[in-house]
Amino acid sequence: MNRRLTSAFIIALLVSGVFTLWLSAKFSKKSGPAPPPAKSQYVAAAANLEADQVIRAENLRLIDWPVSVPLNGAFTAPSSLIGRIVLYPLSEGEPILERQLSSPGSGIGITAKIPNGMRLIALRTDEVVGVAGFLLPGTHVDVLVTLHTTSSPDPLTFTVLQDAEVLSAGQKTEPDPEGKATVSTVVTLLVKPEDAERVVLASNQGTVHFVLRNGVDREEFKGPPALLAQLSGIAPPVVKEAPKPELLVVKTYSVETIMGKSQRMDDFQ
Repeated sequence: MNRRLTSAFIIALLVSGVFTLWLSAKFSKKSGPAPPPAKSQYVAAAANLEADQVIRAENLRLIDWPVSVPLNGAFTAPSSLIGRIVLYPLSEGEPILERQLSSPGSGIGITAKIPNGMRLIALRTDEVVGVAGFLLPGTHVDVLVTLHTTSSPDPLTFTVLQDAEVLSAGQKTEPDPEGKATVSTVVTLLVKPEDAERVVLASNQGTVHFVLRNGVDREEFKGPPALLAQLSGIAPPVVKEAPKPELLVVKTYSVETIMGKSQRMDDFQ
C-alpha cells in the first residue's frame, strides 16, 4: 500500500512539473522580450563651452534622453543653435537650454547678457570703494553717494541705487572659481534706464561707495539720509527766521491857505 502511495505521489510531482514548464514556455513565447524604453534626442555640448563663446557646428552633438523625462527649453536640432552665445559655462555632454544662451541677434560679448529694457553702466572704483576687491560678477550691491545740498550745510549720505547686479569687474565677467578677491578700477552694473540717470548724476556730484548685499536679500531700504551731525549725536543747529520789521505808520497833516480868492492845500509830515 505504501509503495503505491509513494509511486502515485512521485508521478503527480512529475506531471505537475512538466505542466508548469509547459505553461511557462508557452507564456514566454507569447510575451517575448520587453521593448526598450522610448528615447528622444536633444542637442548637447560636444566639449566644454565657456561663457561668451560663440557656438559652432563642431561644438554640438545629439544625445539620447528618456521620453518620460522631457527637458523644457531644450533643442532637438543643432542648426538652431549655431551662432548663439553661451551665457554660462557648459560641461561636455550637458543638454543646452534656451536660458543658457543669449537672445538671437543680441550681439556678442557682455552685451549679450543685457536683458531687454535694462542698461549697463560703468562706475570707477578702488580697493576701498570696491569693498576690498569683493565686487565680483554676480554679486548684488547698493550704491551710496555723499554730497552737499542747498538745504543742508553739512554733507549727507543717501542710497541712490539698490540691489544692482554686478555684471563684470574690470574685464572679468565670471567670478573666480576659488572665490578670490579681485581689485578692479571699473565695475559695470545692470540697471534700469531711470536708475542709470540717477547714478550718473550722483557720481558727478559727490563720492560714490558700494555696499555688498546678501545674494538672496531683495528688501528695499527706505530710511532717511545720514547727516554729519548724527555721527556726534548733536542735533544740527536750528536756523531761526529773522523777525519781520514792524511797519511805521507816518501821519500827515494838510494845511489850507486862503489868500483872497485863491486857495492852496499843503501836506506836512
